[in-house]
Amino acid sequence: MTIAVAGGYGIGMTMRVASSPRPGETVTDGTLAIGHGGKGSNQAVAARRLGTDVALFSAVGPDGHGAAAREFWATERVDGATVMELHAATMCGFIIVDAAGENRIAIAPGALAEITEQHAERFRPSISRADLLVVSLEIPLIAAIALLRIAKEERTRTLLNPAPAAHIPRDVWPLVDYLTPNETEAAELLGDHEASSDLPHTAAKLHDLTGAVVVLTAGDRGVAAHGVGDAFQIEAVHVDTVRDTTGAGDAFTAALAVALVEGAPLRAAVEFAAAAGAHAVTIDGAVPGFATRSELESFILEHAAQGVHRD
Repeated sequence: MTIAVAGGYGIGMTMRVASSPRPGETVTDGTLAIGHGGKGSNQAVAARRLGTDVALFSAVGPDGHGAAAREFWATERVDGATVMELHAATMCGFIIVDAAGENRIAIAPGALAEITEQHAERFRPSISRADLLVVSLEIPLIAAIALLRIAKEERTRTLLNPAPAAHIPRDVWPLVDYLTPNETEAAELLGDHEASSDLPHTAAKLHDLTGAVVVLTAGDRGVAAHGVGDAFQIEAVHVDTVRDTTGAGDAFTAALAVALVEGAPLRAAVEFAAAAGAHAVTIDGAVPGFATRSELESFILEHAAQGVHRD
């Protein structure tokens, strides 16, 4: 089984502070860590650690960060052969994490902004071989749509993680089989500027709009899913300490994709993904929080009393 992942790679510069600065305020108690990031790369690595073959489509710059990325993917056994080297610098993201583990992120897209719909054709062979294409939106929307269209032509199922939030044309929805927004992204997609507190209602509205199977994440409020003849909500997996939420969404999306290509029913796939997201928040840094299969299975056993299971 193979997953094709299209999205961003970048260097993540994480500053940990006691509290995030207010406008005009300077805080001086931070500690800095620099590591691999980007939603596409994160999702690819997280899925590969769970045991599925992964091919990645992205772009880096002609710099040391791009070279380091290729070494990283080789170590993680992610196929990065279709990652392009373009003219601009490798994407850089700056992340501020406060004492509660909440994060704020600013991104300079660099090479990612240079990806075109013509570049998407380079990924067609990988999409054709894959059981599922996962697309996120740190690459230009026009390229993301081209990739989704190729997947439909190749009869490969698609999962769109609409992050960062963006307005998506209605004619894109027939190209999407699974949709995994958080509350902010759901509000953007629905044209609402405040997310509804009723998660199942919001998931149903998104399903009606898109026709996709919707898996709506809401952090410690849980997950609501709505597909054809299948709608449910699950509680968040409780963890004693939240250290860093930065990679939780990517861990969730990757684990959901892995479970789906393995043939799990939707509820079991969502519970598996929720466990991966919960595991991620207990560890500092995005990439260190991506569990191996054995680590995640152990985590699920520890939290079995909450009803987390894997069919």
